[in-house]
Amino acid sequence: MSYAQRRQMSTNRTPAIVIVVLIHLVLGYAIYTGLAYNVVKEKLEELKVVNVEEEPPPPEEEPPPPEDTPLPPPPEISAPPPLVRTQIESPIQSPPTPLTPPPPAPPVYTPAPPAPPAPPPAPRVSQPKSVSGSMQGVISGSDYPPSAQENGEEGRVGVVLTIGTNGRVTDCAIASSSGSRTLDSTTCRLLKARMRYEPAQDSSGNPTTGTARGSVTWRLE
Repeated sequence: MSYAQRRQMSTNRTPAIVIVVLIHLVLGYAIYTGLAYNVVKEKLEELKVVNVEEEPPPPEEEPPPPEDTPLPPPPEISAPPPLVRTQIESPIQSPPTPLTPPPPAPPVYTPAPPAPPAPPPAPRVSQPKSVSGSMQGVISGSDYPPSAQENGEEGRVGVVLTIGTNGRVTDCAIASSSGSRTLDSTTCRLLKARMRYEPAQDSSGNPTTGTARGSVTWRLE
């Protein structure tokens, strides 16, 4: 066989070899992937979902009952000793001796106090005597206060005059008012200025002060 024929034959075999190699590769890949799939499927079937349930806790153990402790015996009660009654004799009391009352004290006589001496006789005093006449006589109609006339004031004025040792009026007091201050004050002013008296005298005849009473009536005409 010539060299050219050999070369032509080798050239014709090359595509067939490539095709055979490709077929082997495809088959090998298919076999590899199929085996891997079966292995994974088997592993998945072996895996099973297991629900793990928690076991309940064990029940608590009840404490053991207390041991019976024997009670101590009650104390023995001893009976009290018997009471011995002794009779005590009361002492014999003698009757009390009657007390003799003391004799009454003699009465004490106290002499009565002496009577006080009699007061001396009151000195005789003579009353003052007017030398000017009556009180009404020393006041005339012209003495009527104008304000009292305008107001229509009337009335009776009672007075008590104090007479000095010289016979003049030293004081004038209103014993009963006329109801008008103007008439009362006018009466005292005029009597002090116009009345004259003989002074009062004591028991020895010496002049002394005295009083004189009287009244003045004011009346509009």
